[in-house]
Amino acid sequence: MFIIGHRGARGVEPENTLLAVRTGMACADYIEVDVRLTRDRIPVIMHDLLLDRTTNGTGPVNEYTLENLKAFDAGKGEKIPTLEGVCSIVKGHCGLVVEIKEPGSESEICSVLRGNPPENLFIVSFHPESILSVKDLLSGVKTGIIYSRAVGDLPGDAKELGADAILLKFALLTGELVRACRKKSLLIISWTLDTPEEFRIAHDLGIDGLATDDPCRARHYFMSRLK
Repeated sequence: MFIIGHRGARGVEPENTLLAVRTGMACADYIEVDVRLTRDRIPVIMHDLLLDRTTNGTGPVNEYTLENLKAFDAGKGEKIPTLEGVCSIVKGHCGLVVEIKEPGSESEICSVLRGNPPENLFIVSFHPESILSVKDLLSGVKTGIIYSRAVGDLPGDAKELGADAILLKFALLTGELVRACRKKSLLIISWTLDTPEEFRIAHDLGIDGLATDDPCRARHYFMSRLK
């Protein structure tokens, strides 16, 4: 089972910063980051639409140029990173999971990934149109659709979309759904798992990967099971 550092390692360091990325890389197989565009359409790493929760700035990310954003503190003196900067750090060390937050940003995101490709890459999103777009822009790229609610036939919808993986909120994870994904040859990834009990359930269900806020805690848990 592979381990994904959620927003780097947001349980340990300020989320979606290079500090969190480096910390997560110590134990994760993949680092996951969220991507939005600046006013000058540069892909930067930020989960929220607004700067307010995770930085000392205010207002929407897309109202600022990249140069403007450099003035803000994203926690512990860290700056808001670019996607290009994250690609450079993880390359040769671990894989990267890029979550597209905004439909319409796919061209700029894929341009960065094409120019500085990680060895192992997943592009994921809640938005089906983003998955369809990146499959046209990056030939052969692995994609995943994220679900936070059980609506309709999730594995069937994901397969019809052409996704390689389904990323399920932990509360949705059941043996029945895992089996349905297996029948569709879909990888199953669950988020966000942070406790030994959640790790145990994921292991027992035999999913392919999990996203966690503390990758080293997860790594230590699974290593202890092998002893």
